Amino acid sequence: MMPDLGKYAVEVMGSYGVSLLALALLCVVYIRRSSLVKRALITAEARKDA
Repeated sequence: MMPDLGKYAVEVMGSYGVSLLALALLCVVYIRRSSLVKRALITAEARKDA
């Protein structure tokens, strides 16, 4: 249940929205970076073994 935020409801909900968007963006960046690093490591190991 949502508490009554009164006249600050727009600002508070906007802050929640921006925070959630920033967290989602960070998750996407870290997941993408992880896959790029993993791919680079696999390539480097393949060159080392060859």
